[in-house]
Amino acid sequence: MRRLVRPLLLTALATCCGAAFAATADQAPQGRLPGWAVPQSYQLAFKVDPAQQDFSGTTTIKVKLNQASDHLWLDGAELKVSKVTITDAAGKTHAGKYVNVDPKAGVVRVDFGSTLKPQDLTVKFEYSAPLNQQLQGLYKVTAKGQPYAMTQMEPISARFAFPGFDEPGFKTPFDISITVPDHENVVANTKQVKEQPAGKGWKTVTFAQTQPLPTYLVAFAVGPWDIVDGPDISPDAYRSEPLKLRGIAAKGEGHRMEHVLGETPSIIHALENYYGFGYPFGKLDLLAAPDFEAGAMENPGLVTFRDWLLLLDKDSPARNVQGSFNVNAHELAHQWTGDTVTTAWWNDIWLNEAFATWMQQKVTMQVHPEYRADLDRVRGAQGAMSNDSLVSARSIRQPISGNGDIMTAFDGITYQKGASVIAMFENYVGEKTYQKGMRAYIQSQKFGNATADDLVSAIATAADKGDAFKHAFKSFLDQSGVPYVATKLEQKDGKTVLQLNQSRYLPLGSSGDAKRIWGVPVCVRYGTVDGSKVACDMLDQATGSMELPGASKSTWVMPNANASGYYRFSLDKDGLDRLIKQVGTLSDAEQLAYADAINASFRRGDLDAGQVLAAMQPLTGSKIREVATVPLGTASGLYHRIATTDAQRARLAAWAKAAYLPRLEQLGYQRKAGEPEDDSLMRSSLASSLAFDFKLPEVRAALLKQGDAALKPTADGHLNLAAADPDLLGDALGVAVQEHGKSAVDALIAELPKTSDPALRNGILGGLASVEDPALAEQVRNFALTKPVKVGEMGMLLRGGRDTQAQRDAMWNWFTAHYQQILDRTGSFSGGRLPSLAAGGGCSTAEYDRLQAFFKTREKDAAGIGRGLAQTGESIQLCSALTAKQDPASILR
Repeated sequence: MRRLVRPLLLTALATCCGAAFAATADQAPQGRLPGWAVPQSYQLAFKVDPAQQDFSGTTTIKVKLNQASDHLWLDGAELKVSKVTITDAAGKTHAGKYVNVDPKAGVVRVDFGSTLKPQDLTVKFEYSAPLNQQLQGLYKVTAKGQPYAMTQMEPISARFAFPGFDEPGFKTPFDISITVPDHENVVANTKQVKEQPAGKGWKTVTFAQTQPLPTYLVAFAVGPWDIVDGPDISPDAYRSEPLKLRGIAAKGEGHRMEHVLGETPSIIHALENYYGFGYPFGKLDLLAAPDFEAGAMENPGLVTFRDWLLLLDKDSPARNVQGSFNVNAHELAHQWTGDTVTTAWWNDIWLNEAFATWMQQKVTMQVHPEYRADLDRVRGAQGAMSNDSLVSARSIRQPISGNGDIMTAFDGITYQKGASVIAMFENYVGEKTYQKGMRAYIQSQKFGNATADDLVSAIATAADKGDAFKHAFKSFLDQSGVPYVATKLEQKDGKTVLQLNQSRYLPLGSSGDAKRIWGVPVCVRYGTVDGSKVACDMLDQATGSMELPGASKSTWVMPNANASGYYRFSLDKDGLDRLIKQVGTLSDAEQLAYADAINASFRRGDLDAGQVLAAMQPLTGSKIREVATVPLGTASGLYHRIATTDAQRARLAAWAKAAYLPRLEQLGYQRKAGEPEDDSLMRSSLASSLAFDFKLPEVRAALLKQGDAALKPTADGHLNLAAADPDLLGDALGVAVQEHGKSAVDALIAELPKTSDPALRNGILGGLASVEDPALAEQVRNFALTKPVKVGEMGMLLRGGRDTQAQRDAMWNWFTAHYQQILDRTGSFSGGRLPSLAAGGGCSTAEYDRLQAFFKTREKDAAGIGRGLAQTGESIQLCSALTAKQDPASILR
């Protein structure tokens, strides 16, 4: 699953039913279900009309009972079960009772009425349930006035759609049939094998049996979908038959699937070539969901996405085009890591998500090297390091103590840190060796479940490494934090030696213990007479050293060669001065690692704002967008967090203007025919930052001109949104909102319900999110809670406007006044995001105190709030400590 925007919270309501008899009740499982009852297969039959509020179903599970018992435990939430029938191995039926023991967690007990000896049972449930309104389980969504029903089961929402063993470790085949109105289309994980009448106005569609799957990968969708054929994916060395490829989109949108369907065959072939194992799921549908809580979901055979990732045309923003390929590659990588081989339990969800992230980057570099996925990996790791610097950060293999830990596991630690750690050890053993280990891992665990030990052992075996390698790898999996490698050059006996000292990176104000040891594969680049060399060694003690053969007398050191390591580094003053002079000779990835080291030193209090600007200056002229824009982000942070006077802010604005405005003016404010997508992305980045972060008048004037044109109604009564450059639409509308106020806000609020194009909707939402006037900001937030704004779109409107204390105070007051409405609308996935939604960006003791006071009595409102509260609170404290330490006058030096 790829998460682009997180949803929020958990409610579960179920009804007891069946024969009224007593049963022996043991304690309800608080984590994993007990292993003495194991599902062997499922038959799922649904009756679904998206126009209705409820659906009905029959679920039949074959269960292997491994010990004598008068009950079994499973999962179900908001299910109105009318009948439970247990058929024993002898064919005798027993009336069962469905008991909601823990409705909030969705844990139920099925009582048999008598003790049954170990045997194979068949348990049949007849039930009805509401079509979920919060984008989980089997949920309802409307597009252009047409209702649709579709699924999102991960992580623990299958229980909203059918009773079952809702854990990744229980993989079984599924037989699925769905009864729908005659006029509706229906798709599922596997190919349709039969369609037959089912009474007046209804039909039943039956699908082929699935490969063994966990419940969270079961998927289907009902509605007036457009179903369009893509190109068949040709056979290759690993697959003898063509693979059928289709696009599924809301009615009238299918023609916009052509681009993504054309890109998909290259992704499948790249993955098959890497893993040496053909796509195993028979057919492949890509579905553009009208509303969706995640970015995308890797359901085998029916991969679901946010609609803007799949519905593309010649005017689509460049970020949508690149995002489409990257997210598609991520989800298709899951067909091997996650679907074919599934984590045994949620503490190892990194085996799914980190590997899909890492593999997507490899595929993108192969098929679209111009997208620079190698730099995305570095930037992703650095983003994860920001979270990983918190004492409250979770580890990659976080022990699971409840549903909150499951839901908060889908974060940058799992995805980006995990992918970076994988890439680091791949670099250490070599790509071919690592590939050999991955192929062995997939083959040995095919259609089953795996743990971290299985993966690490497979890589160690392929690399001929022993326990020391396994310990080093696991040191990054089982403990949180970022290694901090301090380096210093010395001359010893005529040799150049780099002294190394590792600890945990902790920013200024942290209460953490810096004494922590990892097995860090340290690779350094250093200067030689004729260029540079790279040396690598494993640092698995607190201190160590590396000899640098061939180093010149005036050598310099880049302590993270190729930015291949998940660690931060420091240099003494002399070492930093030498490296600054060599920045232009470093690779693009190394320049990103250099920038991160400067920012990390600033957050530790080792550098002041003026020193940071000076150290960042050499990067501003880079031809590489990802490198050139890093200093712009740093300067923006100084502008909003450190500068306290108009003179200091003017200095930062002048710095940004001198460094970046000429480049923006050279690009212009309109996409040119045939220009590289990277130019479009650079234009968007520069225009947005210079207009909103630094308020440069000339940039705002250019964007306002486009915003005004976009706000003019056309003959059909719509706004002329196509008048703005597609990559700048949200920014153009944002400037118009700030300059024109209520008239612009009202026009955009009126337009959103009339607009189904996801890219245009994102532009409207981006414009509204830029509002600054307090009364209008409240109007926009209130609008976020209304039906015209999709549940998956709410975050775009609620996370803006936090740069000033007054803005954060206004958001806090609004959030606390509307807390229950937010819970009621957003559902159960992201309780962990609620504290940051309320107080993210805070930077004072008062903000910390009010956050703690509000949520301490509300931690049980939603799974995950506790961890979110700890991390948001700690971030506020660290920001406060940093601003107190800094001398803003250093900006003027």
